[in-house]
Amino acid sequence: MSTIGGPAPVDDHEAFTRWATERQRALLRTALLVTGDHHRAEDLVQEALTQVALRWRRLHSGHPDAYARQVIVRGNISWWRRHRREVVADPPEAGTDTGAAAGAEVTADRRLALDRALAALTPKQRAVIVLRFYEDLTERTPPTLSASAPARSRARPTWRCAASERAHPTSP
Repeated sequence: MSTIGGPAPVDDHEAFTRWATERQRALLRTALLVTGDHHRAEDLVQEALTQVALRWRRLHSGHPDAYARQVIVRGNISWWRRHRREVVADPPEAGTDTGAAAGAEVTADRRLALDRALAALTPKQRAVIVLRFYEDLTERTPPTLSASAPARSRARPTWRCAASERAHPTSP
């Protein structure tokens, strides 16, 4: 067994490498949904993998995925706090391509609508939505994993939906 600061046993290195290889794409997908920026998402995943690697001995038998998601969410919130004065522009309007299939247009329109809806949320609200509905975590997930207390993670999406319905009522 190695000492603190010494080299990690080969088994730990192999286990971490195997875990990181298996989970890297899922972590990138989560980071991309949380940030909305591919480059920042890659940076956050890199940081998350580094943090998990440094703590692998304690995490490998626990929940390394949850810790990695926590690093991603908190890293994005920290970035947002440093850069919040930045003005975010609306995404460019999609050009009309007459040769594109109707199904592809519908998918692209839905994706743009999702991106706009996520962009309208604060980083914490966005993290709650992504972790709760995309990662399928429950409201009982510990607050450190969802970046919000369980009661607040239930209330915020409901409040946001109610406000959206009041602003844009649907016709009967």
